Amino acid sequence: MAEEQRGDAIETFQAAGETFPPDAATVAAANAQAEIYARAAADPVAFWAAEARERLTWRKPFTKTLEWELPFARWFDDGELNVAENCVDRHVAAGRGEKVAFHWIGEPGDRRTITYAELLVEVQRTANALKGLGVTRGDRVAIYMPMVPEVAIAMLACARIGAAHSVVFSGFPASALADRINDAEAKVLITADGGYRKGSFFELKPIADEAMKSSPSITGSIVYRRRQPGTPGETAMQQGRDHWWQDLVPQQSTDCPAEAMPAEQLLFLLYTSGTTAKPKGIMHTSAGYLLGAALTHHAVFDIKPDDVYWCAADVGWITGHTYIVYGPLANGATQVMYEGTPDTPSWDRWWSIIEELKVNILYCAPTAIRAFMRQGEEHPRKHDLSSLRLLGSVGEPINPEAWLWYRSVIGGGRTPIVDTWWQTETGSIAISPLPGVTTTKPGSATFAMPGIAADVVDASGKSVPLGGGGFLTLTQPWPSMLRGIWGDPARFKETYWSRFPGSYFAGDGARRDEEGYFWLLGRVDDVMNVSAHRISTIEVESALVDHHNVAEAAVVGKNDPLTGQAIFAFVILKKGVEATDEFAHELRGHVAKQIGAIARPKFLLFVPDLPKTRSGKIMRRLLRDIAEGRALGDVTTLADGGVVDTIRSNTGAAEE
Repeated sequence: MAEEQRGDAIETFQAAGETFPPDAATVAAANAQAEIYARAAADPVAFWAAEARERLTWRKPFTKTLEWELPFARWFDDGELNVAENCVDRHVAAGRGEKVAFHWIGEPGDRRTITYAELLVEVQRTANALKGLGVTRGDRVAIYMPMVPEVAIAMLACARIGAAHSVVFSGFPASALADRINDAEAKVLITADGGYRKGSFFELKPIADEAMKSSPSITGSIVYRRRQPGTPGETAMQQGRDHWWQDLVPQQSTDCPAEAMPAEQLLFLLYTSGTTAKPKGIMHTSAGYLLGAALTHHAVFDIKPDDVYWCAADVGWITGHTYIVYGPLANGATQVMYEGTPDTPSWDRWWSIIEELKVNILYCAPTAIRAFMRQGEEHPRKHDLSSLRLLGSVGEPINPEAWLWYRSVIGGGRTPIVDTWWQTETGSIAISPLPGVTTTKPGSATFAMPGIAADVVDASGKSVPLGGGGFLTLTQPWPSMLRGIWGDPARFKETYWSRFPGSYFAGDGARRDEEGYFWLLGRVDDVMNVSAHRISTIEVESALVDHHNVAEAAVVGKNDPLTGQAIFAFVILKKGVEATDEFAHELRGHVAKQIGAIARPKFLLFVPDLPKTRSGKIMRRLLRDIAEGRALGDVTTLADGGVVDTIRSNTGAAEE
């Protein structure tokens, strides 16, 4: 690449690796067949119309499929349906009411099994409770809850009556909750006294109370009692405003007919955090979003009627919205919902659940996979995981080494892996393999989903040839796409549509190899400029994790007077491996051998852990602060706030 061209794209490094074609049995039984790509490419609008008629139950059939005035889309605009009816009622009406919707397991070990018939009763009661608190069509309801079935019930109750929900992750502090309540002008807050995590009860109601002090739009709240008998503490309730769920909801009528809603009725707001501006309220509407959720869940996870499916995300994020609530329930799936963390009471908790409930499909984040790798194989080896037939990855690019470990140790060397790329904004999976169709490559999300058009472009917006890296864009509208930013259409245009006019810019870097496979490179904010070379953090991290003694790694750029930026690597070693200067030197050489001398880390620090949010995402922003010796930014969402102090105390030993 010529020197003057280096700023136009992201340089990428690729080593040949093993490929995994689908086995004959998976091909024969797969929900999606290869022809789906050609059908979608021939006429994307007709493809989506046919899928919408097949997968969704309509009260009023649509005659208009797409109205597109860039960047604003309206899908199936003259049609009407109800999202809750599609997720619950129609399964009961079809005689599947006794099918289990949720196997719920609390971290302390308490359990509940909820059928579709029972779910329908609870959704109707909760919808009537909301009506009794004055919630009507078009209102917004904030939800701030732990991982209990009532969070899904609350979401479906809102959808039933046409109120938009705004779910706020239960790890957020009062200020973040208040910001989201106030931006949405939510009328009611649904919360809980708390929940269980890592063996302890964490309080939510005091945080909710603090948020409601500065949230004048809230006129009432419903509080779910999660605290078990014997758990110390009491919950303060404000007379006239706060209502215990267990007192209010059971007394409601079980008759609350699902109302027909316009296809473009606002279904929910989900806020994405901004580092320099207020959070963005991403808007998703009813029919298009539900179609994306249902189709992708059916095709990517190859869901069968008797499967037990487990998405191990939190409902507070888009993954939980789409692949715990709306996608699986629209498809009538049976699924697992688990409240706690993978390491409580021990690191085999997940595997014991899979063995007991005979889980067939597991969908989780690479961070969890790498954490399991770090513990070794002993925990999964103690359990029979033979029921698993498909594994999924979500949240960030997965290192090839973690991909291979996941398939070998958890999948028994036989399960397909679906490495999925998508965002809060896309609503549903946009790039992923299809089981039975796609030959997979460890670390690659493979190809855009049928009906999705993706490209990799340079800084001028020109498509990058195969083998090159750049900026990931989506070049045509799709049904589950965001409809805007709540209350700020100008920010919507500027944030997503101004960088490359005519295309949605995802904010991620990517490359396509010579066969057209997509390899995600992480946020473009995480691209390092080293001696005029634009290098993705994920590729250096993957090279580090490729070493058999490395469990996990995170890489950031550190300002350097000579090279512009220098690579700073934070490395977690596997159990029993000694952190020595000699091994640090070996690791640097390993990276240089894997992807080139330009990517050799100048700084390498062995750490016991990495700063992660409670959802498992590595907070590279804090690692950049540590690398630069700056004051730390906001640490309120960290799972373990002490880890940054431990890392900072050792940074002097990082330079070679």
